[in-house]
Amino acid sequence: MRTKFLFFLIVAGTAFAQVQYDLLLRGGHVVDAKNRISAVRDVAIRDGKVAAVAEKIDPALAFKVVDVPGLYVMPGLIDIHVHVFAGTGERGSYAGDNSVYPDGFTFRTGVTAVSDAGCAGWRNFETFKERIIDRSKTRIFAMLNIVGNGMRGGKYEQDLNDMEAKPTAEMALRHKGLVVGVKTAHYGGPEWTPVERAVEAGAIANIPVMVDFGRSYPERSLAELVTKKLRPGDIYTHVYSGLRGELEAPDHVNPALFEGRRRGVIFDVGHGGGSFVWRVAAPAIKEGFLPDSISTDLHVGSMNAGMKDMLNVMSKFLALGLPLDDVIAKSTWNPAREIRREELGNLSAGAPADIAVLRLEKGNFGFTDMYGARLRGSQKLTCELTLRDGKVVYDLNGLTRQDWDKLPKDYRATGDARWDATIGYLGFGGRRRSGQAPEPKKQ
Repeated sequence: MRTKFLFFLIVAGTAFAQVQYDLLLRGGHVVDAKNRISAVRDVAIRDGKVAAVAEKIDPALAFKVVDVPGLYVMPGLIDIHVHVFAGTGERGSYAGDNSVYPDGFTFRTGVTAVSDAGCAGWRNFETFKERIIDRSKTRIFAMLNIVGNGMRGGKYEQDLNDMEAKPTAEMALRHKGLVVGVKTAHYGGPEWTPVERAVEAGAIANIPVMVDFGRSYPERSLAELVTKKLRPGDIYTHVYSGLRGELEAPDHVNPALFEGRRRGVIFDVGHGGGSFVWRVAAPAIKEGFLPDSISTDLHVGSMNAGMKDMLNVMSKFLALGLPLDDVIAKSTWNPAREIRREELGNLSAGAPADIAVLRLEKGNFGFTDMYGARLRGSQKLTCELTLRDGKVVYDLNGLTRQDWDKLPKDYRATGDARWDATIGYLGFGGRRRSGQAPEPKKQ
């Protein structure tokens, strides 16, 4: 009896020693723009990092194997234009009720990282950090509003005296890596002051500027903005709104946009509730003016309107004729570079294992713009699985789970803390209880 027990321990110990990975995603089509991969590959994860991407990885080396054939595996999506400074209770404000708390929203669309676009300025950024950024499971970066009081609407966003470069830059440097840009938005006057002070702050802190241009005037034109005022790496958002002269009659892109692109200015979608029109986007793309990055401009006024979510916006560009690989690049690696967080947006060995597993559905779909006009499409992206730091945070169809009738009658938690973030929510800490089934090796 003792001999048999010792033999069992030796065999079990040998099997355990062979396990090199916490989780293996097997047989999906990997799209990784940084590493120029678009092919069926296996992806192995260990200790919250990408461990390996290869044509074949031995499933015996993984604690958990999830088969994902027919699905697309990519870095977690990065949405660089959102509004998530929720919870202050301030009405009619993007530092309050207009913003959306990210957890519970982003993971179900494959988005693992976002950049808040100017909800907070230097005066209230640390409140934003304490209330939202530090508590969120979604990665949150921020662009500081050049307005010290942030995006609080009305008099605040028109107050030139509260647009100060030095304290904005000082706050950005105090939170270097977390603050990834400076934002100017919604200004209604003819002065260049908001743009000039945002650029000054960006230069001091060595970070890009994102511009929502507000109203355009003859003395403050879009052409001058993108050809003279903005620097290479600065971002013009809402590029398909048509509200500031992005198109010239009848259906041609303003030549200044092409010149701005040659200078290195970045052009971002920033769909929102009022910044995307088919009659602008379709001819612009037909003429070859594609966005550098796809973003949502997520807020309470856009999430249930034409925008809806990141996957819906990405699907719109599929309907406009962009290849899937390009749409994914503009939602992963491109935005990672634009906000200078290049550890994200790729599946290189050692990168954080933020991963989205998407399904490309075929059928008859409809996509609407800011005015409710529809474009029909035959493809739509949906999210099957989202990983954040190597842990499952969203699983639409239970890909990582075992069928209930193969578990003991008194089953409880069915995951493991090595790969399943929901274990912490359930309070079991990843420790198996008496009568709980061992985690299945493969599903």
